[in-house]
Amino acid sequence: MSYDARFRVWRGDADGGELVDYTVEVNEGEVVLDIIHRLQATQAPDLAVRWNCKAGKCGSCSAEVNGMPRLMCMTRMSTFAEDETVTVTPMRAFPVVRDLVTDVSYNYEKARQMPAFEPPADLAPGEYRMAQVDVERSQEFRKCIECFLCQDTCHVVRDHEDNKEAFAGPRFFIRAAELDMHPLDARTDRVQRARTEQGIGLCNITKCCTQVCPEHIRITDNAIIPMKERVAGDRYDPLVWLGRKIGLRKP
Repeated sequence: MSYDARFRVWRGDADGGELVDYTVEVNEGEVVLDIIHRLQATQAPDLAVRWNCKAGKCGSCSAEVNGMPRLMCMTRMSTFAEDETVTVTPMRAFPVVRDLVTDVSYNYEKARQMPAFEPPADLAPGEYRMAQVDVERSQEFRKCIECFLCQDTCHVVRDHEDNKEAFAGPRFFIRAAELDMHPLDARTDRVQRARTEQGIGLCNITKCCTQVCPEHIRITDNAIIPMKERVAGDRYDPLVWLGRKIGLRKP
């Protein structure tokens, strides 16, 4: 069974653009990315869109569908009424390159600022041992496919461009939390860096990042809130403060 759907797709570049209306055929079982590909094939051959696996694992086809950050390849057309106009726009938090393609280099800059895992100096790689509970705790965060939908929906950068320099965003808070929880990571400054360099204090835990994560990572509950608690403990716990004063703990 097929029907004709009304699509409204943003067309333009860094200098500006507009929403353009299309009518396009939809077949049973298709996703939004299928329709975008059909538009390219039949009506708009110059439409720019980023995609790769079409299986919800590469994170390439991120966009906003009816205002909600989504993977186009995982957004089924059956979720919309046949007479509903489906609006597809680029991710709002990042600069537009062309049409649905945005410049997400901000995220790679933040990734380069994140210190990598530092192995323990007294163990060789084959000697690493971890409890199963520690493996499972960090495994959730490793499911991230770097679609950057959480970064896009986070209002700290979405609505305040000037926050980007000081704010790493939820994708990198889960990385910081994963490494801070890792029993074999030798770095001891993860918590301090989260406060002073990554701007975790700017997050007010609205959970919008968790809501759009296609991998269902509990970003807020399992990463950001525990990390904020450790930041608060490290900064304001009276025993930690006393340890600094008498030289038992580094500032």
